[in-house]
Amino acid sequence: MRITRLVAAVGAVAMALTVAACGGDDDAGGSGSGATGIVGKAESGKLVIGVKADQPGLGLQTGGTYAGFDVEIGKIIAKGLGVADSGIEWKTTVSANREPYIQQGQVDLVVATYTINDERKKVVNFGGPYYVAGQDLLVPTNSTITGPESLAGKKVCSVSGSTPAKRIQTDYKDAKLQQFDSYSKCVTALAGGQVDAVTTDDIILAGYAAQEQYAGKFKVVGKPFSEEPYGIGLKKDDTAGCNKINDILKAAAADGSYKKAWDDTLGKSGKPAPELDAAKLTNCS
Repeated sequence: MRITRLVAAVGAVAMALTVAACGGDDDAGGSGSGATGIVGKAESGKLVIGVKADQPGLGLQTGGTYAGFDVEIGKIIAKGLGVADSGIEWKTTVSANREPYIQQGQVDLVVATYTINDERKKVVNFGGPYYVAGQDLLVPTNSTITGPESLAGKKVCSVSGSTPAKRIQTDYKDAKLQQFDSYSKCVTALAGGQVDAVTTDDIILAGYAAQEQYAGKFKVVGKPFSEEPYGIGLKKDDTAGCNKINDILKAAAADGSYKKAWDDTLGKSGKPAPELDAAKLTNCS
């Protein structure tokens, strides 16, 4: 009888150790579902999302609060992944650090007027596009600049590492390019007469022109010279996460939450909400 009790006790200890070991594996992976990438990260109830902090209507930081269309899109994606607004940590990104932040794991996602292009797709993955913008020019209301063809000899400001800056360098070499790390600095330079124009995507420029302190001082030329599909950046190997993002965007277009995100932010400029074309969503790889 004593031997039987001893064997039973040893068996119970072994079973407890096995269960504990399995539990430890689950803890290391979050919920133990085996999911990886942003899908697995979201199971913790938390996500770090990179956004711009100086783009009115898109991503603007006031104190500790971020607001704008990109911020609302970030909330939609987080909700679709099962993360509440309170579980989101917003992190300011600028054009030059978006890829490094994703690669280094400083952010889980980037929703920051982030143009999808082949060069970036070599190092990060993209869900979307959730909006297609066009590069344009912001100029003083009395400016004689009528489009990119009249930029020769003009001082044009854009952001280092951005697609618009690179386009000026390659396609409009007669322009004098001035680069800063944020568009707000470019707009300040425009207001002070240090540059003749600011160039980036039309909707970003419209947001600046609509700010109270610049009312009546600037105009968007209104002659877009590119297509800029805005995507949601994530790690290069996270194909499942990319596909999930696209599914969430499709659902948002169908249930009205995408339109509401626009109407609550950029829609206040009077520009109607665009149609999110699900047929143009990226093929995740």
